[in-house]
Amino acid sequence: MDEKKSKTQVKREMLALQDIGKRIVELPKSHLARIPLSDALRQEVAFARSITTHGAKRRQVRRIGALLREVDIEPIVRVLNDLDEGSREDALRFQRIEAWRDTLIAGDDALIEELCTRFPSAERQHLRALVRAARSEHARQKTGRAARALFRHLRELAQSADGTPET
Repeated sequence: MDEKKSKTQVKREMLALQDIGKRIVELPKSHLARIPLSDALRQEVAFARSITTHGAKRRQVRRIGALLREVDIEPIVRVLNDLDEGSREDALRFQRIEAWRDTLIAGDDALIEELCTRFPSAERQHLRALVRAARSEHARQKTGRAARALFRHLRELAQSADGTPET
């Protein structure tokens, strides 16, 4: 015997689909291409992305939510979760590299040796020069070019080692 869903349950499911639709609309184009959508849904999403008026965009997102009721939502949710997980990993990588940079600027020369060991492509002399410039800049209470150059170099080192820096 099929149980009839309560009005509240139906509304919760509808709002959940609208939230998924909103997430899809707000994705960058590169990520949107990975979402398995029908042509009709893809057109509705493209239209929603072009709308600038808040109320009209909200109505369009509701429409997308209604269209999502007619499709298998699991593959879409799976890709969205994968994208979220990738974003978290990217944020953690970024924070690790920032921590390395800040530790090096603070004066931990042992980290230079550790990084050179961890990343065989690291040139010790170049890394020391970048750290020296960043420390000098920090001592003059300036923030800018040298610290960013050190960060970029550390990020390149981490990416050269399969793109996953360790701590």
